[in-house]
Amino acid sequence: MTTTTSVRLTAAIEVPESFVDAYVAVYKHLHAHPELSSQEFETAAYIEAHLAGLGIESFRCGVTGVVGILKNGDGPVIGFRADTDGLPIAEQTGLDYSSEATGTLPDGSTAPVMHGCGHDTHIASALALASLLSERRGLWSGTLVLIFQPGEETAYGARAMIDDGLWDRAPKPEVVLAQHVMPVGQGKLVIRDGHMASLADSWKITVHGQQAHGSQPEKSIDPIVAASAMVLRLQTIVSRELAPSTPAVVTVGTFHAGLKENIIPDSAEFTVNVRTPDEDTRTIVLAAIRRIISAEAAASAAPEPTITELNNFPRCYNDPASTSRVMQAFTADFGSEALTAAPLGMGSEDAGWLSDAIGVPGVFWAFGAFDPELFEGGASPAGNHSPFFAPDARAAVVGGTGAALSGVLAYLGRN
Repeated sequence: MTTTTSVRLTAAIEVPESFVDAYVAVYKHLHAHPELSSQEFETAAYIEAHLAGLGIESFRCGVTGVVGILKNGDGPVIGFRADTDGLPIAEQTGLDYSSEATGTLPDGSTAPVMHGCGHDTHIASALALASLLSERRGLWSGTLVLIFQPGEETAYGARAMIDDGLWDRAPKPEVVLAQHVMPVGQGKLVIRDGHMASLADSWKITVHGQQAHGSQPEKSIDPIVAASAMVLRLQTIVSRELAPSTPAVVTVGTFHAGLKENIIPDSAEFTVNVRTPDEDTRTIVLAAIRRIISAEAAASAAPEPTITELNNFPRCYNDPASTSRVMQAFTADFGSEALTAAPLGMGSEDAGWLSDAIGVPGVFWAFGAFDPELFEGGASPAGNHSPFFAPDARAAVVGGTGAALSGVLAYLGRN
């Protein structure tokens, strides 16, 4: 005689252990087969096939984005976003389902690829959510728009889907929900109203000079010296141009110049990444960067530098009323002790474009997928974007699916 065990996803919903096992297998497959931003072709095909197996219609949007439409009678329309891209990281977790995948970077070089930010957990949870709602139609009514979004890491995917007619081709929702795995314990949910993540901008700065022999600096305009002065001066923006209570980050992540030690080159190039909490601060900081770059070039008698905008992330703003509704559902399903008030982080997200594009509220939260014992004594597991980032597979499926189910049923649930 065999006994079927069950797993509780929310206060009222249980599933067989076999259901969890099936989506742990989905998660492990996705983890072992990551793809870089805007290259998620196999991932998109996998999602389409899985939705088709559930009897859910879908369409491509934004080249590698997939949108599934799950209808169940009259009721509200809700959007739920799961991002799908991996990162150029060589995985070092030692898991038996580690990634050995490679991808092509924009410059044509080959790089290792890893789901180092947990987007594989987001896909698996969204597919499990789709499966549950398609099987248990007595629980809910309305329409769920499942948005499997590519290119989150490059701030490309949400905007690409919108530009490709997402909200002309799919029913327009009254709210867009999204979630993200974070290095917190299983069963924990991190959420706040207002700004949930920072705005972000990345620029490439090309400083132009005049090439000369290293022994004849008087015949040069040295772009390395000019660019170095810019890098140092940029660090004064946060400390001297913003109030101490205003969080912001200005990071120079790369610096490249020259080919030989006895040649002063004709150009230098560096990239800058900026994180700001709101539009007003963003305007101040970006204007200061432009001013400093221009002034330091003038001080070196160098031509005006070239600024190339690489990407920018929008606000990730949790509408207070909608967030309260989701938090009430979370409290009912998981208890008030499961909820943690999120600090304003300097991370960024492009999910806000999906709701802002059509003027509807958005709600974004984080869920935990790590053994709570890992946090004993103040320790913590490796965080997102680390080569050691390794959520517990079962915890990711149970936690991610449960949170998604609770949030969606806050709008679509019949009871």
